[in-house]
Amino acid sequence: MATHHHHHEHSGEHLISEAGRVLAAAGEQWTQMREDVFRVLAAQDRPASAYDIAEAVGNARGKRVAANSVYRILDLFVRTNLANRIESANAYMANSHPGCQHDCIFLICDDCGQADHFDDDKLTNALRAAGAEHGYSHVRPVVELRGLCAECSG
Repeated sequence: MATHHHHHEHSGEHLISEAGRVLAAAGEQWTQMREDVFRVLAAQDRPASAYDIAEAVGNARGKRVAANSVYRILDLFVRTNLANRIESANAYMANSHPGCQHDCIFLICDDCGQADHFDDDKLTNALRAAGAEHGYSHVRPVVELRGLCAECSG
């Protein structure tokens, strides 16, 4: 039986304020640009690329935003647990529980691109232990399962 990690999911303005709180607690500034990037990311219903986010932020600000700037902000968000990177798609998702540190297991639909996550500490701890057995330290499990979501396989 899998052990599950329980946490409080945030959405809407509560998610935005929690993200700002978590970033400040990490010793980082919650700038207007960082908030704008997070708002765009949090509004996505699927993983988004840095280019898509840069375009949306640029449209909202009325001026071009460089993808490199967005990549730096997204890297910061991943490091501080505000966002998750979907490795296989080179895309990002807002973390709906930014104050909670754990490893998410992602389910990604090959047809529509929808991504969901669940937590299974037993599985990710086993992966971390396997890495340690092979001489690796600071192992960060990245687990992505690809298939068809219920809507696409229906």
